[in-house]
Amino acid sequence: MSTMKHWPYPRWIAHRGAGKLAPENTMAAFRLGAAHGYRMFECDAKLSADGVVFLMHDATLERTTNGNGTGGDLPWHNLSQLDAGGWHSRAFAGEPLPTLEALARFCLANRYLLNIEIKPTPGTETATGAAVAALAAQLWQGAETPPLLTSFKPDALAAAQAASPELPRGLLVDTLWDGWLEKALNLDCVAVVANYALWDSATVARVHSAGLKCLSYTVNDDWAAQHLLALGTDGIITDQVDLFSPI
Repeated sequence: MSTMKHWPYPRWIAHRGAGKLAPENTMAAFRLGAAHGYRMFECDAKLSADGVVFLMHDATLERTTNGNGTGGDLPWHNLSQLDAGGWHSRAFAGEPLPTLEALARFCLANRYLLNIEIKPTPGTETATGAAVAALAAQLWQGAETPPLLTSFKPDALAAAQAASPELPRGLLVDTLWDGWLEKALNLDCVAVVANYALWDSATVARVHSAGLKCLSYTVNDDWAAQHLLALGTDGIITDQVDLFSPI
């Protein structure tokens, strides 16, 4: 079982950079999250058709860019020309999709921490997990604190484990499906990142007893945050970077 001698990550994590205050997964969002005092961000990473790791949540382009179709079907040159900010508001029109490398350099230069969710285009779980982990290991080589790699896709985490076993991993779960904790342990994870509504005292105790940390997504209400703090969970991913102070 993988254990971290010291859990290096803060309790509060800004979802997709700055939640909903800026276009998600753009450099503008990470800068805005940092301006609200956040030291750790969550992002979504996937592969372009020519193997560039870039940031976007959806498999398709329509919701968060002015493009059409499946993002992973296009080469990076085409993706880099898209407007990933205009859908949010006029103030962010023209904001491009970033690469993971661009975000890594921003985080490393400012000593910010990162949770990279491996978000494969369907059918590319193994390739995406391996590519994200290999690139993250290269970019963060020698860094004091590595990024936390997470995914809903066990195959992606297994590929990440094989490519860069030294990087910490977490299993994302939206339901407590049969064998979820055993799968996390088999993948040598250091954390389970669950839909916040799944945590209760017994489940937190079970995960902690297994030597793993308990993280939650996406927590946007004060009552939910207080409940999770009272349960003794270890990390809260939120959109509400203007409501919750990370200090």
